[in-house]
Amino acid sequence: MELYLTEISKYVIAGGMAVYAFFSFLVFIYKGERRRRWIYFLQTVSLFATQFACFIQIIAQTGSKRYFFLLMIQSLVLISTISLFRLVYPDGNRLIINNMCMLLMVGMIMITRISYGKGIRQFLIACASIVIAFIIPEIIFRMAFLERGGWIFAGIGIAVLAILLIYGSVANGSKINFRIAGLSFQPQELVKLIFVFFIASILSRKKDFKTVVLVSAIAAMHVIILVLLKDLGSALLFFVVYICMLFVATNQPLYMIAGLGAGTAASVIAYRLFPHIQQRVAAWRDPWIDIDATGYQITQSLFAISGGSLWGLGLYGGTPTSIPYVEEDFMFAAIAEELGIVFASCLVAVCMSTFLMILLEGYKIKSIFGRLLCVGMGVMYIFQVFLTVGGDSKFIPLTGVTLPLVSYGGTSVMVTIIMFAFVEGECLVRTDERYQEYLKRKREKMNERR
Repeated sequence: MELYLTEISKYVIAGGMAVYAFFSFLVFIYKGERRRRWIYFLQTVSLFATQFACFIQIIAQTGSKRYFFLLMIQSLVLISTISLFRLVYPDGNRLIINNMCMLLMVGMIMITRISYGKGIRQFLIACASIVIAFIIPEIIFRMAFLERGGWIFAGIGIAVLAILLIYGSVANGSKINFRIAGLSFQPQELVKLIFVFFIASILSRKKDFKTVVLVSAIAAMHVIILVLLKDLGSALLFFVVYICMLFVATNQPLYMIAGLGAGTAASVIAYRLFPHIQQRVAAWRDPWIDIDATGYQITQSLFAISGGSLWGLGLYGGTPTSIPYVEEDFMFAAIAEELGIVFASCLVAVCMSTFLMILLEGYKIKSIFGRLLCVGMGVMYIFQVFLTVGGDSKFIPLTGVTLPLVSYGGTSVMVTIIMFAFVEGECLVRTDERYQEYLKRKREKMNERR
């Protein structure tokens, strides 16, 4: 009986995810949230069908009743999140919230399967982050002074990274952790948001050459400190986000070309200066040469992805724990092994639809600050997905970046949820802009009649 449940649920899980991913792109055909209601409803049904099938598989394999109670609690939290966001912010974007819940659901299931304790911890942090996220849209809608705090954001970001450089603790070769009262968190995750606000605030007001040079210098300081912390994934992330935001703000291809040239030169210098970068590049080029040492993680990841085939081995059917730090750096490989390449590919498609929707919301906003904010956060999100999936599949060298909302990491999950909440806040700004434009046209018509 357990075998039949496991086999049937494999196809239900993959099918549910495929249907959900299909609706994530079907949304773009229809303009307006009202016309998309039926799509969002079917998305929600697919989400919970996938979740239920996953837990059926887990319970069949473990025989533990505690997973049934966990299913009930997680379902209640996800239903409440989707419903309350719709009630509190009817002008918000529901696709972003639905996708956030889907990715959180997948992440919590996989982390719980790998380590029950870490799964519960991740779930509690996600719940706290969602509560905070309910406040964020109202903050960004009402606090216009955020647009004028560019240099303050720059100072805070550099100060936080400098403190981390001096007092941070080393984890997995990088100085990225900070401990207070026994609790560990990663401040550079919070600096991601601060960095985007800094760039958006400055470039939304001034775009002259002098300002661009000054902003570039401060952005370079962020990147240099991250390199000194040996957090190369975040350094690359900050660099790409800045280049994209600069191009959107100025519409000058020369700035992008110059930035890419400077980034290439910096990468060559960093490769020659830091031995751990040389090791990662060597492991990426041919991990089979030193399969028991530097190439161990990537080879195990490739074994996991190929071993899962199209439909996966089923939850608890694979051996994801054979990959060191799998719940942090190799969650994509673990998903591909146990839930299948079809499921993993659809997961990436959901991430892509989230990115496209963030850009679409940014395009609708007339405020330059809001537009740059959406672009920065959208690029920050999707490039992090690219670094993780690319590293796990040996498309690019490993960077040690987590898969947003899916990988284990309380700070990363909290910052990503807050990031999406900021985008929802910009949806409120966009709605208010339309309302103000409507009032303006109405006043003009009244004046014409007089």
